[in-house]
Amino acid sequence: MANKSQAVFTPIGLNKGNNGKIDKSVKLPPVTKKKHSELGLSDQDVVNMYQQMYLQRRFEERAMQMYQKGKFGGFLHLYIGQEAVSTGTVFALNDDDDIITAYRDHGWGLVRGISANEGMAELFGKATGCSKGKGGSMHFAKTKNHFWGGYGIVGGHIPIGAGLSFANKYQENGRISTCFFGDGAVDQGALHETMNMAQLWKLPCIFVVENNGYSMGTAARRHTVGEIHERAKGYGMKGAMFNGMDALTVYENMKKIADEVRETSEPCFVEIRTYRYRGHSMSDPQQYRSKEELLEYQKTDPVERMKTYLLNEKLQTEEEILATQEKVEEEVMASIEFAENSPFPEPEALYEDMFSGEPFFHDDQR
Repeated sequence: MANKSQAVFTPIGLNKGNNGKIDKSVKLPPVTKKKHSELGLSDQDVVNMYQQMYLQRRFEERAMQMYQKGKFGGFLHLYIGQEAVSTGTVFALNDDDDIITAYRDHGWGLVRGISANEGMAELFGKATGCSKGKGGSMHFAKTKNHFWGGYGIVGGHIPIGAGLSFANKYQENGRISTCFFGDGAVDQGALHETMNMAQLWKLPCIFVVENNGYSMGTAARRHTVGEIHERAKGYGMKGAMFNGMDALTVYENMKKIADEVRETSEPCFVEIRTYRYRGHSMSDPQQYRSKEELLEYQKTDPVERMKTYLLNEKLQTEEEILATQEKVEEEVMASIEFAENSPFPEPEALYEDMFSGEPFFHDDQR
């Protein structure tokens, strides 16, 4: 009988489980070789994509600084490194297609129409925030832009994403829904129950895994079996996997998938491989990955890649790009001042958006 102390059930730590070799968190497939014009994007579209990505990056960096200064508390999950996923997707979708995501949601909110002012004020818990100061970092939302927000429970929003697509199909409005979540959610039962129903009912929904390498601090090879995108096969569902560090690659693939889902009213399961440059949250010491790995993935920085593309294709000069960066910096700095000068919600706001009518309280005085 084997010694129980020698029993190993899963790879442990950075340097164990593979003969001392450090496995990379996620292997990135090649990017598209097509130019933006071949993908149906105008020169201005690409300029706008870069501006959106740079806004997300600078917003997150300033949000981190404000958090460190104690301007607000709670959890803070930064989207730094994943900007190509949100930007490429939103440019590929129609403006009235539905988007719901998990709690790493700032970038999604910004590219879907939440202003820097609304976003920063929400972080500060102010009444002028996108969720009236009552949602905070994990609950950015702007429903009039069909952005149904961040969701705080891992995998808990996946059935809601399918519900949005059910409503769209029922109303025959031609919209599709997209539901984004991390690789840590792929082992949640809610995903499998929802995928089963979505395929059975032929719901126009795209389920997207933003595989950023780590579920909190656990690499996919340690928590899930096989290739994530192949989960689609178990449900007879169409699937795809592609590079999420290049906005044009994301746009190309998501445009094709969105058009097909809209046409066929059948769901699709997608794995977009990306990488986050910061920890899971601000409290993460990041001891699960090496500095060498982080430096290697920073060579594929999606924001820098788009900047290089603009220069190589002569879409903008260095001076024009610098002007864009300065404009974004001013916008983000102004949002901090806006947030600090905004009021907190009034006490009675506690009951707003909670009841269909007037709040009802039980009378405990008998």
